[in-house]
Amino acid sequence: MIPKRAALISAAALVLGAVSVPQAAAAPFGLVGWATQGGGTTGGGSATPVTVTTASAFVAAAKASGAAVIRVSGTISLPSMTKVASNKTIEGVGSSSTITGQGLNIANASNVIVRNLNFRSWGDDAVNVQYSTRVWIDHNTFSNGYDGALDVKRASDYVTVSWNKFTSHNKTMLLGHSDGNGSEDRGKLRVTYHHNWFDGTQQRHPRVRFGNPVHVYNNYYGGVTDYGVASTVEGGVLVEGNYFENTQDPFHRGEGSSPGGSLVARNNHFVNSGTGDQGGSVKSVPYSYPLDSASSVKSVVTAGAGAGRG
Repeated sequence: MIPKRAALISAAALVLGAVSVPQAAAAPFGLVGWATQGGGTTGGGSATPVTVTTASAFVAAAKASGAAVIRVSGTISLPSMTKVASNKTIEGVGSSSTITGQGLNIANASNVIVRNLNFRSWGDDAVNVQYSTRVWIDHNTFSNGYDGALDVKRASDYVTVSWNKFTSHNKTMLLGHSDGNGSEDRGKLRVTYHHNWFDGTQQRHPRVRFGNPVHVYNNYYGGVTDYGVASTVEGGVLVEGNYFENTQDPFHRGEGSSPGGSLVARNNHFVNSGTGDQGGSVKSVPYSYPLDSASSVKSVVTAGAGAGRG
């Protein structure tokens, strides 16, 4: 289980509205962002933890009804995408717990936490979130898979993606799967991405459709080879306080055949990188959040992101 830092955000601070609080020290590891909304995200809560070491035990526990804290020990190779039901915490034991083969399908679920796991060599998506709300994906490492590392789509809402490391991968994070899915996605797909480490990955960090506001703050983009953030059809993305290094296209509007959305960039730090493309307006976020200075983000994120780092 990942311990929280001593300097956690107070409960009162989370209800004051869209307030960023500059930090003298690194941001806390506690839950921040969209997953605090709609009632908050607690996963399995205080349920007695169950440790699993085999695929069959993991699949049975993940899809069962009721609250559960499921601890993954060792390496589990999943034969297919595994359904995760509501009110679950899935977490690694130590720093080497690994899921490979296939990934997690958080579908038609609510109140799910996934943390402290290594996802490697998946055959579809490592984590797929669809028709689900109140999801927190925290302190995982994703590397060398087939399709999306972490995709959020189909009317999902109230999601926070924090303190993860992505490496040796192409299609990193998709938000909204289709330009034609507005009837389901408008007013939803609200996600916070903060303190993630993109280590030489290629694209979609994230690629956004419809979600507004989507909040991308205090992430470290190190040697991203294609592009960082893309805001497309009806999206609204706030790109704030990030550190872009050796990333020639840090953010832009439009991607492929998708028309441009809105993107507001502020207080970012650039080292041997482009300056990005922005325009339009983005709705205000409704929560408070601690904000590291952009120039400190590289050291903060590389020290804290990934499995076993919390």
